[in-house]
Amino acid sequence: MRAIWKGAVSFGLVSIAVKLYSATEEKDIRFHQVHRTDGGRIRYKRTCSLDGEEVTYDDIAKGYDVGGGEMVVLTDADFSDLPLTSSRAIDVLQFVPADEIDPIMFAKAYYLEPEGQAAKPYVLLRDALADADRVAIVKIAIRQREQLATLRVRDDVLVLNTMLWPDEVRAVDFGFLDEEIETRPAELAMASSLIDSMAGSFKPEEFTDNYREALQEVIDAKVEGREVVAPEEPDEEPAAAVDLMAALRASVERAKKARGEGAQQRAEEVDAEPERSKQAPKKATKKAAPAKKSSPAKKSTGSTRKSVPAKKKSA
Repeated sequence: MRAIWKGAVSFGLVSIAVKLYSATEEKDIRFHQVHRTDGGRIRYKRTCSLDGEEVTYDDIAKGYDVGGGEMVVLTDADFSDLPLTSSRAIDVLQFVPADEIDPIMFAKAYYLEPEGQAAKPYVLLRDALADADRVAIVKIAIRQREQLATLRVRDDVLVLNTMLWPDEVRAVDFGFLDEEIETRPAELAMASSLIDSMAGSFKPEEFTDNYREALQEVIDAKVEGREVVAPEEPDEEPAAAVDLMAALRASVERAKKARGEGAQQRAEEVDAEPERSKQAPKKATKKAAPAKKSSPAKKSTGSTRKSVPAKKKSA
């Protein structure tokens, strides 16, 4: 990995020299725009919309559109005067519990590596964060832009997660939130049964990008001159259910077949509960009938036992 930033973590009066590395990388297959007939790369010229002349990189500046066809042009000198006091420092602002930060605010992740003789204070900060079970809220300037970020521990390494500013997270404004929508207990029980049937432990290595693998297969086949084999089509989706309960039952049944588990039992018990309550009085009536017939049977047995000694006396 190549370091993309060098600076120091400012932790009280302690300064920890670090290097910053990108912790993630995109695996998307990238394409170039080419001429369909001969495969030549398509090039674009940077031209001015006013005079039509081609412009070099040295003559390109940043402009802000103020509307009405007017543009404010900013130079490098304008950006150099901006207050980026933490341009080469990661300033620790406070330490907060990790569960207080909404994951929607996280943007990009970076690894921090100690530089030079900074290994000991680096390990000190790492162990202190782990013992406190907290994350550090910091500020950092990357590529001439100040960003809010967090410092946390992952696999014995400090990880910096850049964050969005609060005003960059959009507020939800959906009409259904103002409606009074109620769910029936049977529907909730069936949904819970579906969740139980699909429950498991998250193992990232079990998930793959099927589209990227199929696309890579097409590319490899073209490179080797082989015939492209179409990927297997997925199983057909179940027929559209007429209502929510039918859809939930179909989903539970599908999950049950896929995993071979009987997680549907609780939902079936919920549906069968009204039938059991109706059948309960009938079972009590059937047990009462034989109880009345038992008394005559005992009398007939007693009369038979008395007739045996009478025969012996006559003999």
